[in-house]
Amino acid sequence: MKAFPIHFKHPTTGLIVEHLGMDLRDYFASVALPMVMDEFAKEDATEMDYLLTAGIAYDYADAMMKAREVKNV
Repeated sequence: MKAFPIHFKHPTTGLIVEHLGMDLRDYFASVALPMVMDEFAKEDATEMDYLLTAGIAYDYADAMMKAREVKNV
């Protein structure tokens, strides 16, 4: 599922153009990331800390995707 799908008619060819945008899961993760960073960020963070933080943001995104299925959104 895409976060910001756009459909429009090309002005010169008249063909319908579809720009699908980013994945909804990626969008949810990007929205969750600042909150996760506030909670887990530290001054001496390592690359592994960053990977874990990103993973947690995707855990939140997965939960949001599941919630959409349950609510039939």
